[in-house]
Amino acid sequence: MAIKFGTSGWRGVIADDYTVFNVKCVAQAIAEYVIREKQEKEGLIVGYDSRFLGRQFAEYAARVVSANGVKVLVSKEAVPTPTIAFGIVSGKSAGAINITASHNPYDFNGIKYSPKWGGPALPETTRWIEDRANEVVSSGKFKEITEEEAKSKGLWADVDLRPDYLEELNRKIDFGAIKKWGKTVGYDPLFATGSGYLDGALAENGIDVIVIHDEVDPYFGGGGPDPSEDKLNELSLLVKNDNKIGLGLATDGDADRFGILDFDGTFIEPNYIIALLLDYLIRVRKFEGGVARTVATTHLIDAVSRYHGVKCYETPVGFKYIGEYISTGEVVGGGEESAGFSIKGHLPEKDGILACLLTLEMMAVENKSIKELLGELYERVGTFKTRRVNLRLTEALDSAFPEKMKTDPESFAGIKVKDKITIDGTKYILNDGSWILFRKSGTEPVVRIYAEAADDKKLERIIESGREFILGT
Repeated sequence: MAIKFGTSGWRGVIADDYTVFNVKCVAQAIAEYVIREKQEKEGLIVGYDSRFLGRQFAEYAARVVSANGVKVLVSKEAVPTPTIAFGIVSGKSAGAINITASHNPYDFNGIKYSPKWGGPALPETTRWIEDRANEVVSSGKFKEITEEEAKSKGLWADVDLRPDYLEELNRKIDFGAIKKWGKTVGYDPLFATGSGYLDGALAENGIDVIVIHDEVDPYFGGGGPDPSEDKLNELSLLVKNDNKIGLGLATDGDADRFGILDFDGTFIEPNYIIALLLDYLIRVRKFEGGVARTVATTHLIDAVSRYHGVKCYETPVGFKYIGEYISTGEVVGGGEESAGFSIKGHLPEKDGILACLLTLEMMAVENKSIKELLGELYERVGTFKTRRVNLRLTEALDSAFPEKMKTDPESFAGIKVKDKITIDGTKYILNDGSWILFRKSGTEPVVRIYAEAADDKKLERIIESGREFILGT
């Protein structure tokens, strides 16, 4: 099976396509890319999450990279993706190899390459690495030395990335306001790398935090470490039953995605959290600049940008595109509906820990619940209801899908189409400001339908109309 990089690296099933051999081939390609960019002396951070054999896969990659004369800084522990990204932007290296499959199920693992600017590698970079990795797979030829040999040559050092990252959070978050608020925080790291980071930052600042699922478990309690509503039932019960808890927080497998529960245990969709945070940054923090979102993310962000008179940038799906705007300082922050978020002056990489802590700060400073803050935002900019559904296709419908998307419908749910956007999938903007997006999965016969409207009933009609359009019913 060919190695293929997606929106955030190459991922595969452990012992199926994700094998020691393939990991070494990808590491060889990344090493050659670093040499091509003349960055071998600056070296690479090599990190990993808490998945099965994560440390061992990281060591295999480091042995190949160092054999090519590229220095490696190998994390001493399983580490969040944003912590690795901070290691890059703070000048420790020219990039990183991260052994992670993020929120994917426990039987997956992956490799994510981040170049010198600190964000996920852009398509032109991953295409080069992908092509070269497949050549290495075909030839079976890669370089490799032992850890001891690499250390004897000064090409391998172990590194603790935690202290610098936690210190950076202290510069970015108003922990004083959170402590003064006086509420306890509930946190679920989902058996993964956020444990000891998010709760560690809170405890270090004297803020009470109750943590569940903080033990290391490469099975993540079964399934995948995704901070979605259906995976946070235990956290919801904890928050709901303890009136001292003001907010429930969760992070995914590599802590680059976030999950937020209001004081009563209600799950709040990431779309709404991102819009609230961007509004908070501009209105309260007085950040200057535009905002950025992916094509599949709520237009509530657009409404926030109009209200504050700043520009809204729309990008393809993938945080790397938002990261570009963050790295240049053009935006105060940006997000994607799949719970990715970061801010100006921090990282061009999504950071679930920062998003959680900033949401906590926002609640403490405003002294209001998430639902109260969202209600006030709706009063200022209008109401937006958004949802995503996955539509599984038969073999015949899957084959017919490309041709289907060549014919544009005149309307959805009786609302005329006003505009079409094709930067990633096909998005139809309707006359009343509602929209619907069709985006085909690259790995399975599934069409993702994203839609948004001013109320739930209209949203459901638009989604149903979208289903009928795809299925031909």
